[in-house]
Amino acid sequence: MTAYDYDLFVIGVGSGGVRAARMSAQYGARVATAEEKFMGGTCVNVGCIPKKLFVYASHYHEDFNESAGFGWQSEPARFNWQTLVANKDQEIARLNGIYEGLLDQAGVTHFAGRARIRDAHTIDIDGKSVTTDKILIATGGWPTKQDIPGAEHVITSNEVFYLEHLPKRALVLGGGYIAVEFAGIFAGLGVSTELAYRGPLFLRGFDEDVRIMVKDELLKKQIDLQFNATLASVSRNPDGTLLATFTDGRTLETDLILTATG
Repeated sequence: MTAYDYDLFVIGVGSGGVRAARMSAQYGARVATAEEKFMGGTCVNVGCIPKKLFVYASHYHEDFNESAGFGWQSEPARFNWQTLVANKDQEIARLNGIYEGLLDQAGVTHFAGRARIRDAHTIDIDGKSVTTDKILIATGGWPTKQDIPGAEHVITSNEVFYLEHLPKRALVLGGGYIAVEFAGIFAGLGVSTELAYRGPLFLRGFDEDVRIMVKDELLKKQIDLQFNATLASVSRNPDGTLLATFTDGRTLETDLILTATG
């Protein structure tokens, strides 16, 4: 029998990778993991968790406005984007530590770095090589950008959580729940927001009543909804703003373009 360093090597420590590594180790397997970027994967770092924190922040302005009708008096509320991002980073760091602790407690060896598969039983991690009986690839997915001129000026949900400054105007592209959520977040934080989707109505696959209700609620929040709108190109103006051109010839000037199309 060939002697390997590990019984199982898991590439990627998101929710799936961490679970597989922990359960395997608890059954007695010698397990190692590798991750080059986020401990905890998309959900913890650039997905569910930080998004919820941003959603909570975006709702407070409505509470402040409504409180006046219940007798509360206060100075006009002010929002600080840098404070939100810093506190978000602090919470994410705490969760990163919890995930790392879960692996440690299960007896899993973790390598911080990019893992490359040399052959069926050999993994290279930043100059170090280890052998393993089985390899599990749990690297998840990555947001994509449209293949259009000027795509380098567009950001995805990976970058939006680390913006240095909150834009005054934002264009969100997409019709799924991520695009709809970020349109609501931006609008709630005081950003003049437009949501563009290539189809006649967003949230395809959801109940029709839900789709219509969400559309009506976004309109109440002064979000400009543009349906049957497909982006053709993006260019940067001399003053740093962005010019979005759609396939029907319409143009739109904005400060930030977030694509959430998959």
